[in-house]
Amino acid sequence: MTNRREFLKSLASVTAGVCFIGCGTERAPTEQSAENRLAGGTGNRRETIVGGRRVRTVDVHAHCYSLEVWELVKERDESELMRNILNRQGQDFDLNSIGHRLSQMDALGIDIQALSVGPELHYWAEEELARRIVQVENEKIAAVCSVRPDRFVGIGGLSLQHVSLAMEQLEYGVRTLDLRGFMIGGSVNEDELSAPKFDPVWAKVEELGSVIFIHPRGFPDAERRFRGNGYLTNVIGNPLETTVALSHLIFEGVLDRFPQLKICGYHGGGFLPSYIGRSDFCAAHHANCKPAKKLPSEYIKQLYFDCLVFNGDGLRHLTAVAGASQILLGTDYPTPMANNEGVNHILGAPGLSDAEREAILGGNAARLLRIAS
Repeated sequence: MTNRREFLKSLASVTAGVCFIGCGTERAPTEQSAENRLAGGTGNRRETIVGGRRVRTVDVHAHCYSLEVWELVKERDESELMRNILNRQGQDFDLNSIGHRLSQMDALGIDIQALSVGPELHYWAEEELARRIVQVENEKIAAVCSVRPDRFVGIGGLSLQHVSLAMEQLEYGVRTLDLRGFMIGGSVNEDELSAPKFDPVWAKVEELGSVIFIHPRGFPDAERRFRGNGYLTNVIGNPLETTVALSHLIFEGVLDRFPQLKICGYHGGGFLPSYIGRSDFCAAHHANCKPAKKLPSEYIKQLYFDCLVFNGDGLRHLTAVAGASQILLGTDYPTPMANNEGVNHILGAPGLSDAEREAILGGNAARLLRIAS
């Protein structure tokens, strides 16, 4: 292809296999053209008003799934969420049309979604399978975004278990597919993100000016403790994984070595922003707990966090710790733990100024993800 636009246009024909999940009870529609599948919307979009002025909202935490990838991984993948999606096709989930997703976005006041892969990152996959998985995911997301750039931007996946491959995927994703960021797990098999083997990846992300979104998949080391009632693998395990990942990036000096690296911790960054004073105390008073250059709370102000903390006081505190410029609207659409009141959550949080609400609702994400006015 002679240029990126023509290449992305050629990918639009592959979007039939992208799984855009809704939460309604409509049956799946019959096969449609790419243009019809991607039209959608209600024509009656909720407008978000702050200080008497219409503001644009951007959701940076929204998943989609590829049925083609599922066919590649279903014999190995143990994801209950993905199995339920496939089993309920045509019942509770509208899998074949993006129109239902756009209608839900309209109703919820979401103007733009940053589409990411599902949290099943397949770090077990050997190199050639990993290459195929990420290629399918990233190209399908890019194709949808190229047809509806007014409503979507793309966040791709990376095969971090194969560092050289991940470097190729970064280059291709940014320079050819126009992906604005990449979603990774909180650890890679048994390796922490702070392991030196990943330094070339962070250097490449920094060079490309892209963004890394950390999305946990539970906390495997505590599986036994999480058994029983309460969905603790998700409720505690997910934020705990992010907390550990970010703590290692701080204390092992990754953020010193790559000061321009842009990282967002989903689910409000886990527990770290809520208890950062303990990390500061350790860094100031314990010989084995000292980051290279500054206190942990200072690094918090160079990280990004979505607002998925579920209550107003939690968002008020997160904003106080990190700064309003570092907080992004995120809903976790369309998972069972999604906060579909994300816009209202920000509008109703105590102690925020109109300017801070506007920034969190979409201004920060537009700047970070290069979304044009």
